[in-house]
Amino acid sequence: MLGLSAGNPDGSAEILLKVALHAAEDEGAQVSLLRLDDLTLPTRPVGPVAVATEDDGAWLWDQVMESDGLIVSAPIYSRTIPGKLKLVADRLSGPAADVVFAENYRSMLQAGETPPVAFPYDERVFRPRVAGLIAVGGALTTQWRGLALPLMHQMMFSSNIAVADQLLVGGAGMPRAVVLDAAALVNAARVGRSVGSQLGRPFEQVEYRGEPGLCPLCHLSAVEIHGTAVECVTCGAAGRLSVADGQAVVAFDDPAGLEKSVIGLTEKREHFVEVQETGQIQGALAAEIERRASVYAQYERRITPGS
Repeated sequence: MLGLSAGNPDGSAEILLKVALHAAEDEGAQVSLLRLDDLTLPTRPVGPVAVATEDDGAWLWDQVMESDGLIVSAPIYSRTIPGKLKLVADRLSGPAADVVFAENYRSMLQAGETPPVAFPYDERVFRPRVAGLIAVGGALTTQWRGLALPLMHQMMFSSNIAVADQLLVGGAGMPRAVVLDAAALVNAARVGRSVGSQLGRPFEQVEYRGEPGLCPLCHLSAVEIHGTAVECVTCGAAGRLSVADGQAVVAFDDPAGLEKSVIGLTEKREHFVEVQETGQIQGALAAEIERRASVYAQYERRITPGS
């Protein structure tokens, strides 16, 4: 099991991660801690011939692909997670990590077909993985930390990694002050046990053991409202809004609405078809795209450091 530390060395986020990893070890997991500060990660891959000192992205990818579980722990900056963790999510998510893209590429290649839109394909994305998420900030009020966990889920849905537990902690304003929060330490250990005891389980057999939220799939409560229609901001599940006894009620009780979540394979498969069909249509228009785009390529007002 891999622990990803997105905070300061031995800071509050890393302390909670170590508590979780220790609890996972008690469940029989073999654990490793990886500090994102130890990695060199440009915003784009340097290339296949890049040396390790230029881009550790391929090494990080291998660590995740060889793992059975992840616990990601991050501090909260300006209501959300640090940029370095967002970068890791961008590098580890998307079509190259998507189980549905991989299953379709595998089928096409076995049939001797060429995918209309090709992405890197790694057989290891099919490996079952379980995850836990921890976010810790200094604010006591909820409005300063509401975006952290939703963004951390980005790392999980492409590879169909089941989130078994998640923890949001506030009030750790001073460096390492989370050690004063007995409940946070207990709950971090719970996250570790939730993940460590379920390593190797297929996605559909993983039990969620964290705090419940409005959404029954990602278990968070960030929603977007359009009239009486509700959409989970984190995973896209569709629900409905009603009023009962003067109170607003959000319900996710329609199976068709739940299938719109990016967590499930149904929506992933719909998305794959969408990408392939779009690629076929626009691929036939490559010359026209290039002709129109060249107009904007000629507009040059760029500045660089030292210019």
